Amino acid sequence: MASKVEKQVEELTERVLAGTEYELVDVEYKKEGNQWYLRVYIDHPDGIGLDDCEQVSRKLSDLLDEKDPIPHSYNLEVSSPGNERPLKKDADFERFAGYKVVANTFAPINGKKSFTGKLLGLEGDAVAIFQDNQKVLIPRDKISLIHLSVDI
Repeated sequence: MASKVEKQVEELTERVLAGTEYELVDVEYKKEGNQWYLRVYIDHPDGIGLDDCEQVSRKLSDLLDEKDPIPHSYNLEVSSPGNERPLKKDADFERFAGYKVVANTFAPINGKKSFTGKLLGLEGDAVAIFQDNQKVLIPRDKISLIHLSVDI
């Protein structure tokens, strides 16, 4: 469940990205040690470089300063989601059907909490993965994290 701050930052980031080919992948707002971090992950059809991150960061930082949804100091980081990007939106499951994924669940399903296989897509409220020569349906509300998997 996303925090109130994450929801507000998602909305502000979508405003910054409107009319561009950039895509908001995820927003994380968390405390590490005594520092707060606001991490915004973006993607682009041609990939993400340092200049892209810097450009979005500047515009987002200005809007965050103006709207001030966070009452204390924090570090803003804008970056690529990387090769093992998380899948969050319905469109992600359609776009990356056929790709290898790893899904972790909050509690065991059929005795397992980790599933690795080919993403088949969404079926109702479940994610369909082809693993060990069979289709496995994992309820979305039971998934703690699902991301692309890159074999090295």
